[in-house]
Amino acid sequence: QVQLVESGGGLVQAGDSLRLSCAASGRTFSSYGMGWFRQAPGKEREFVAHIRWSDGSTYYADSVKGRFTISRDNAKNLVYLQMNVLKPEDTGVYYCAAGAGTAVPTQYDYWGRGTQVTVSS
Repeated sequence: QVQLVESGGGLVQAGDSLRLSCAASGRTFSSYGMGWFRQAPGKEREFVAHIRWSDGSTYYADSVKGRFTISRDNAKNLVYLQMNVLKPEDTGVYYCAAGAGTAVPTQYDYWGRGTQVTVSS
């Protein structure tokens, strides 16, 4: 059974940093991509960042480029999202996902339950 479990969310002030983690288990993810998405109240789920498990290549939404960094630890089956210079508009529930896609949620097969990130101004 595939499980993705996010952690590391919290309440921070604008300009602060947070690091989210996603623990993946239940299958081999080497052929998959891992993505981070977020969803603010009343808004659609939006793409944040993607990393290809096999070679570590990355892809970011324009809104987070230069501030967020996605990385992975192959040995521990962990994916991270380092978030710097956080802004109030970064507030939302952050989800980890695994699948064959990049920026489109429907291309992902597995999802975690999410972790809340709240950035106050």
